[in-house]
Amino acid sequence: MNHAAAPPLLLTRPRPGVVVAALNRPHRMNALTEETFRALSELCAGLREDSSARVLVLTGAGEDFCAGYDIDEVGRIAALPPAELLALLERQGAAVTALRDLPQPVVAAVDGAAVGAGLSLALAADVRVLTSRARLRASFVRMGLSGGDMGASWLLPRIAGYGYASELMLTGRPVDADEALARGLASRVTDPAELPAAALALAERIAANSPVALALTKRILQSNTDAPSLAVALEREASTQVVAAGSPEVQEAVAAFRGRRAPAPAAPEPPTEPSTNTKEELR
Repeated sequence: MNHAAAPPLLLTRPRPGVVVAALNRPHRMNALTEETFRALSELCAGLREDSSARVLVLTGAGEDFCAGYDIDEVGRIAALPPAELLALLERQGAAVTALRDLPQPVVAAVDGAAVGAGLSLALAADVRVLTSRARLRASFVRMGLSGGDMGASWLLPRIAGYGYASELMLTGRPVDADEALARGLASRVTDPAELPAAALALAERIAANSPVALALTKRILQSNTDAPSLAVALEREASTQVVAAGSPEVQEAVAAFRGRRAPAPAAPEPPTEPSTNTKEELR
């Protein structure tokens, strides 16, 4: 197989409103390259304008999520002049920012390794579903690098707490799926064969909600994680609800309540362009 000709991401739409992006270098445990980072940023830019997409599922082709930055690239990158290296790191960081800033929720479906920059991509998602053989590792320090890379030093403490994040980043030790679940790094652990169904079921449940409500909920969660006080958080929530209250879905929910019936689901719009699907599931 000509790996060089393979696209860095495999994009599918297996369910209405659900977009699946699979990192597509299984022969390298989906190790990241500059091409992959660029593709992720471009994907997110497109999704921001895609009213048919309500949830993004990020996963890896094959048996691993992502083994981090491709080791074959590390030597070349380390030899770059400081200005070029800084520009490269900023481009990589832009992919993490793009995932966090998406209006659509992001579900990371993690099998096998999620290491280094691969862990950072998983942490950038809003929800993580792991398989029983998943292994997470903030491995930067074991390579002589700062443990703060690709947003790990910001994301990990907010998800799992400062003390626990410090231990993981200072030791570089692996975390198995059960520990990840206990520490809040995963919302669910499933058998490897059940990962596609579990991730898609979660994505469908999310996608059944109003896109306005989803975008505002994601935004307020991120904003209020660092709110300086309850008063500030309440003020932000009030502003968000003012925006949400005018959406048609709220009117339908009120009518359904008064009529003692279930509200009609907010059906996703059809894709504006033909899908490039090559798969029916995550992989």
